[in-house]
Amino acid sequence: MIARLIAFALTQRLIVSLAAAGLVVAGTLALLRLPIDAFPDISTTQTKIILKAPGMTPEEVEARIVVPIEQELLGIPNQTILRSMAKYGIADITIDFTDATELYWARQQVSERLAAVMPDLPDSVTGGLAPIATPLSDVYMFTLEGPLPLAERRALIDWVIRPRLRTLEGVADVNALGGFVRTFEVQPDMTALVARGLSLAELRTALQANNRGDGAGRVTAGEESLPIRVDATVKTLEDIGAIAVKADRTGIVRVADVATVGYGTLTRYGAVTRNGSEEATQGIVIALRGANARMVVARVRAELDEIAKTLPEGIEIVPFYDRSALVDRATGTVTKALLEAAVLIIVLLVLFLGDIRAAIVVTMALPLAALATFLVMERVGLSANLMSLGGLAVAIGMLVDAAVVVVENVVARLSDPVSNERTPALHVIFRAVKEVATPVLGGIMIIAVVFLPLLTLQGLEGKLFRPVAATIVIALLASLVLSFTVIPVLSSFVLHRAPHNEPWLMRKLTPPFARLLDWSLAHGKIVLGIAIATVVAALLAFPFLGRSFIPTLDEGDVLVQIAKLPSISLEDSVRIDLDVQKEILRTTPEVKNIIARVGSDELGLDPMSLNDTDTFLELKPAAEWRGGKEEIIASLREVGASFPGLAFGFTQPIEMRVSEMLTGTRGDVAVKVFGPDLEKLNQLALAIQSTMQRVDGAQDVMYLANDSMQYLRVDLDRTVLGSTAGTAENVQQELRALVEGERIGAVLTEGRRVPLVIRGADEYRRDIEAIGAAPVGGEAGAGTPLTVTAGLSVTQGPVKLERENSSRFAVVSANVQGRDLVGFVSEA
Repeated sequence: MIARLIAFALTQRLIVSLAAAGLVVAGTLALLRLPIDAFPDISTTQTKIILKAPGMTPEEVEARIVVPIEQELLGIPNQTILRSMAKYGIADITIDFTDATELYWARQQVSERLAAVMPDLPDSVTGGLAPIATPLSDVYMFTLEGPLPLAERRALIDWVIRPRLRTLEGVADVNALGGFVRTFEVQPDMTALVARGLSLAELRTALQANNRGDGAGRVTAGEESLPIRVDATVKTLEDIGAIAVKADRTGIVRVADVATVGYGTLTRYGAVTRNGSEEATQGIVIALRGANARMVVARVRAELDEIAKTLPEGIEIVPFYDRSALVDRATGTVTKALLEAAVLIIVLLVLFLGDIRAAIVVTMALPLAALATFLVMERVGLSANLMSLGGLAVAIGMLVDAAVVVVENVVARLSDPVSNERTPALHVIFRAVKEVATPVLGGIMIIAVVFLPLLTLQGLEGKLFRPVAATIVIALLASLVLSFTVIPVLSSFVLHRAPHNEPWLMRKLTPPFARLLDWSLAHGKIVLGIAIATVVAALLAFPFLGRSFIPTLDEGDVLVQIAKLPSISLEDSVRIDLDVQKEILRTTPEVKNIIARVGSDELGLDPMSLNDTDTFLELKPAAEWRGGKEEIIASLREVGASFPGLAFGFTQPIEMRVSEMLTGTRGDVAVKVFGPDLEKLNQLALAIQSTMQRVDGAQDVMYLANDSMQYLRVDLDRTVLGSTAGTAENVQQELRALVEGERIGAVLTEGRRVPLVIRGADEYRRDIEAIGAAPVGGEAGAGTPLTVTAGLSVTQGPVKLERENSSRFAVVSANVQGRDLVGFVSEA
């Protein structure tokens, strides 16, 4: 069979040459179409549910939202892990499925179960499935900078930038953070409401009932049929103020009589700060699962350039994270290694073959095998990343093995004048290639078989190492086929009958090699003993080698995690973030730019608390650093030590997301303790934290006691509440409206839906006594203070409640520095 293949190639040289040219074109096009990323997609088939529950404590979120949903989701087939997190006002539920599960089927199953349980959840709960993305989908981040106020910059992101970016191919969504979301705000005057015998519920009903637009059918006017449109939507502040709340014999009470109508902002659950100087607004582009990250970023950059032309004067879109830069750096490193290896191989071929023509023929196997590999990768859906291209780099030296043997034998046979006097050159080449075909085939297949076990790996290991093995095997098989087809044809065009002298280098190396070989054969026992001793020594040394799963990818930038006191306010949290940033810029000159995010994002994909901050540090080029990355981290640790009471962690953007995806936590090592008792979980977690801190190599060991969040508890007295004709529902709803604010509709202005909100004065968010004096929950106009129907007390409770497969757990995380991960875990 191999002989027929060789014969076909040499008798149909034009067809083989055209096929080789076609391979060059098809391989190049495949390379241009290949999805390119820095890291292979190691994410599982995962579906995430994000639900917002304004005003609910973690315990309420867990009991009233998370547990009912978990009970409904637990029966879905192919499910591997069900994780959830309940925080103030938000529920984050993640469902992992087996890798073989189709994503859209998984989302459909989750969506159906969620729809079944939603009617049982509180009415104020909103949200649903998160976008079709992975934890590694944050591919582009930018800030909007300029002279406009934060609210207007946020509006530009929400209503100009985000809608246009969401239309791009490969973009799942755009997350908006920071700034203020503008509202039409109705601030009730509780004294005026009581004086007129009104309640917040009546004010709410009046606003909802008078902000409607609907149809009323059709009316015939002559030969025409006219649709009837009733437009009762409010458009201005004056329209809102003119709405009648109550009308009786004493007159009409309008909204403006019992409330202040103006522009306001939604309650903020997070903020963005930059460079220790000011707050900012930020956008994060989230790539669709499976999208080509580099192509997505290219489209985003092009669209942002067009959008920038339409923005108000002085407003700039300033990027601070670009995944394509990391992709280019990672793939550039491998590409450089490939080119350097190719040059080195060419030089060695010239030196050892002693024939520049033969070296050129052999070298052609490199690009052709690589292009064939890219073509197959594109067909089977393999992306070009650090692992797959790394496999090609590993194989590059082996890609010329078969071609070297074939060409060397062809040169030798063509240079033999005795056996080739009357034999045509093509026949000589055929015989020369056929002569070495069997050993070449056997040698290449043995090498390929060595890597086949890697293709059987499953789970995370398989996602990481299957691309390596696949590219090596594909490239080797491609080089084998080329050695029996294209290489003989090229040899027939390039190589000629001529005397072949042994190269100078071979003449110099052959005598000492021959003497070493003779000595080894004469002293076989000694050589065998040395070999056995070397193997034994290696086996004895192996247990003492440090072990880690994979080396850490240097992403170029640094992410600093900051944890503060759980009960901190957003304003104080922002102030501390700015102070930390100023100190970093003062002490660490390698830092070029700082963007920090505290609290939750708009979509709820990363629901942090007000005491949690992710600080993104953009570094200057490495040529401007005083030392290495370790020195930068050491300088940052010194900054952290100067802020007592804060906990600092140091990681990288992708590294952090990978840790979150695998364990639900951040850090190289995570220890989970399961159990229903929060107090016991806290005790065990703090003991584990203390133990881990004493282990050599432990850094950034983080656990904050989960019982130190302060809450204002309102205990209703049902007896008193009943005597005032109030209900628990009214108390909760009216209190939430005063403190948190309640959306009761929207105002369409300039093509934008601006929320219409009832929200109490600032005193209700700053003064406990003002809350106690609020006339809520009683009979309309009675003016019964809250303290009459309820007791107010400050208590402590959990910051968050984390669960895995329906069991609560506490987690202690740590990073490892200066030693291997496995050794650290074994010692801990």
